[in-house]
Amino acid sequence: MRIPAFIRENLLLKITSLNTVVIGIRLVVSFFIQRLLAVLVGEEGISKIGQLRNITQLLTSLASFGIFSGVVKYVAEYKEDKEQLQKLFSTSLLFVLIGTVVTALLLFFGANAISERLFTSQDYAYLIKILAVLVPVISVHRIFTGVVNGLSMYKKYAKIDLFGYLASAVLMVYFLYEYNIDGALMAIALTPLIQLTVLLVIFTKTLREYIQFSKLRIKTSFAKGLLAFSLMSFFSSVLLNYVELDIRTMIMTRITEADAGIWTAMTFISKNYMVFSGSLFTLYVLPKFASITTERAFKRELFTIYKTLLPLFGIGMIVIYVLRDYIILLIYPDFTEMAPLFKWQLLGDFLRLASLVLLHQFLAKKLVRSFIFSELISLGLFYGLSYYFVDIYGVEGVVIAHFLRYIVYLLVVLFLVLRYFKKQKRKTETPSDA
Repeated sequence: MRIPAFIRENLLLKITSLNTVVIGIRLVVSFFIQRLLAVLVGEEGISKIGQLRNITQLLTSLASFGIFSGVVKYVAEYKEDKEQLQKLFSTSLLFVLIGTVVTALLLFFGANAISERLFTSQDYAYLIKILAVLVPVISVHRIFTGVVNGLSMYKKYAKIDLFGYLASAVLMVYFLYEYNIDGALMAIALTPLIQLTVLLVIFTKTLREYIQFSKLRIKTSFAKGLLAFSLMSFFSSVLLNYVELDIRTMIMTRITEADAGIWTAMTFISKNYMVFSGSLFTLYVLPKFASITTERAFKRELFTIYKTLLPLFGIGMIVIYVLRDYIILLIYPDFTEMAPLFKWQLLGDFLRLASLVLLHQFLAKKLVRSFIFSELISLGLFYGLSYYFVDIYGVEGVVIAHFLRYIVYLLVVLFLVLRYFKKQKRKTETPSDA
């Protein structure tokens, strides 16, 4: 049977279908690893792993000075203009150098204090120092990944993502069996090195086509534009991970470390299915919105994205909710307290997906004030409501806060996007009225 043209030619569906295969494999492997972690290190160990993963995600933004989305946007715009690309990468070099040096020094010399803050002990200061040494690897990997996304090379991205994840998983299993929780934490710290190695093996030839490494100079041609993305990244990534770190620490102190591990396990499940959307945003949504200039075209594209993604996610989340007890039994045996968390987490994540599609209009058009305002609303609500509800509902209060925050967040982002197009319409009408 011949496949209809609208399906064959739909780039979003192509990326979605390929993503489904990759994410499906990742989910199977991830569930296996999470099962091992649950059995071997328990709730307390998973809480520690959550802390380290938050700090590595925070470093991903800080080390690259938060310019990832800017690299994606400008590569998508100038991929046919090698001269502009060279200016972009020369400016990116400057930003990466600043981010790398500052972050590495802070980590290395503040290792004891950071370990005390994350793990209530200085026993893991050596891990923080390892991360300090790997900061250049983290920043370079982040920038190169931005190039892959900006070029919308979704097939190569899928290979890089899958092979990098599988290699990291093998390392995690080996270290976990050999050294228990210390080994698991070490594997997480070394993961950026594995990911960069895989990326270079698969993508080096293409990188050389677009980046003239020998001609890179420290320049500021794109400094103003990239600074806007740095500022947005600070609120979307740095503050987000800080808030998660603080909330996990709050759960440890107000309830127990085991409850912190239960919430962390819930967020691990959430992040595993939400990673499906992450690559769609950077490979398709951001480059697409960057090229759209009219409200009509934006609404048409938004409708296409929503009708493609939301039903798929909705069905998937319903299946996860129905099978929640089996998922807990399969992946996190003895984490039975996690069951009530699913409904709030899933509802919040569905609203989050709808919000994030709209939010990428802010990134595509560099709407810095709108982006920062919406992120502050989101993080402020999550932080405040979590502290309030945890005393009433225990750890379930944190996921209730997650759900409520995204109701408000979706409405705020929708309002700001509509306001942007109204302003654009007034600007275009002003000359003719004169």
